[in-house]
Amino acid sequence: MKYVKHLELFQILLKKDKPQTGRLLGMDVGERFVGLAVSDASNEIASPHSVLIRTRSDVNSIADNLQELVDQFSLVGFVIGYPFPMYRFQSTQAFQVKQFVDQLKKISRFEGLVYTYWDERFTTKAVESMLKPLDLHPSHMKRILDKFAAVGILQGCLDDFQRQVKCCVEPDS
Repeated sequence: MKYVKHLELFQILLKKDKPQTGRLLGMDVGERFVGLAVSDASNEIASPHSVLIRTRSDVNSIADNLQELVDQFSLVGFVIGYPFPMYRFQSTQAFQVKQFVDQLKKISRFEGLVYTYWDERFTTKAVESMLKPLDLHPSHMKRILDKFAAVGILQGCLDDFQRQVKCCVEPDS
């Protein structure tokens, strides 16, 4: 698993022999859960997928689940939500995300894949405000929240990619 800046990730997608053959997986990494979202085949729309239970001692079960998704969706990379600091201080959540990524890298099962970070500072709050009127049970709300936070992370990155593509494509003469 290799880190790349998010624009490099899209350059990798564009260089594939068959354009838009590789999908991306969005991840909202929390202390107890990892929300997952997957892009469509054209890397334009993020959809909620699932929530994995995270235990600090067993990253292998998460890796098994991620490997199944890599195979099932022909994933080429991960977009991982990261709370970029507004000030110079790194939050405990940021530390958890880095620790999670380091654990995945140590397993060495995702060597052909790349990953990037996407700013997720307000993603959970935005999703929370949309779901609050539904008055869901707290445990059900948490799982939905994690999935849709992953959607927000991945969709933000995909939207940025689409803006970059549109600004670089010349109109027909």
